[in-house]
Amino acid sequence: MMFEYEVKKICAQSGARIGLLHTPHGDIETPVFMPVGTQATVKSMSPEEVSELGAQIILSNTYHLYLRPGSDLIKKAGGLHKFMNWHKPILTDSGGFQVFSLSGFRKIREDGVEFQSHIDGSRHFLSPEKAVQIQNDLGSDIMMAFDECAPWPSEYEYVRDSADRTARWAARCKEAHKNDNQALFGIIQGGTYDDLRIRSAKDIIDIGFPGYAIGGLSVGETKDLMYHTLDLLNPVLPKDKPRYLMGVGSPDCLVEGVLRGVDMFDCVLPTRTARTGTLFTMTGKINILNAKYIEDFSPVDENCGCYLCRNYSRAYLRHLFKAREILGVRLATYHNLYTLLKLMDTIKEAIKCDRYLDFITEFYANNEEYSRIVIAN
Repeated sequence: MMFEYEVKKICAQSGARIGLLHTPHGDIETPVFMPVGTQATVKSMSPEEVSELGAQIILSNTYHLYLRPGSDLIKKAGGLHKFMNWHKPILTDSGGFQVFSLSGFRKIREDGVEFQSHIDGSRHFLSPEKAVQIQNDLGSDIMMAFDECAPWPSEYEYVRDSADRTARWAARCKEAHKNDNQALFGIIQGGTYDDLRIRSAKDIIDIGFPGYAIGGLSVGETKDLMYHTLDLLNPVLPKDKPRYLMGVGSPDCLVEGVLRGVDMFDCVLPTRTARTGTLFTMTGKINILNAKYIEDFSPVDENCGCYLCRNYSRAYLRHLFKAREILGVRLATYHNLYTLLKLMDTIKEAIKCDRYLDFITEFYANNEEYSRIVIAN
């Protein structure tokens, strides 16, 4: 196997950890945030810029790439790395979340899901085996088992049946997966029902995967429910395998997720909010479109060392957005990704120095955007 995970450091103060993930396209130091390149591109950024920012791995979307341009074309191009000129690791999701988000345009069966393309209305069928085959064609380093992501809130019986189906599909994915150059992760479901989360985790762990993802969170539930679920799963998940919290990327959730044993995160939040003029800073978010920035010639964040903050003012960035210039979106995206990737570096340094709880206290004291949620045991 070309995939291996090592725990390199456990914080004496908090139990948070640093790991090293070995993949065919390079090593990844965890905890890590993965920028999302849904359609084989991180929106408005070149691969060289994303690498320059310090990204170790990116995520691409199986559903979207299957529909356009087609996984067969990407396979002919030599795989996703070659197709998009990205030479570091890539993780692909299975397409399950997107398919189940189609609600009225899909039909769930035991053998898979029939759905209608959001692009042209054409009909398609996605099974666990086909999801694996598509990701094999894409050639990602890490690929995900096909799962059913139940909407929140959902009735107990629906979530139970969905989690059980996810386990059956995970076993079929493992059986269909034959490429040792790609690591197949299992996905734990179960909504916010404690017994179903534990049951799903045990079912997926029993099948056996080199890594485990926590799905079905950040889908509308409150943050305290998400943190409670992570607390519940932390002692259950294998300590020698990487843990991936899917679709989570706000700064406070990254900080709290690492505290609860999470190694990997992804989210469209930094790129999507950048396109609307919302920028992260280490003291909260700002909306650059606000009138108070018209004559503000200071950097977006005085303490940020990114290209935007070293060279341009808030007034200039606001002008670009008001004039609908592409450069504005590019600079804002660059800044937001830089801020989250820098946050992950700071988190790792705090773990290495055995002061992660101190760091969390400082984070909330300095960041006016977020307040600490205390979870009762």
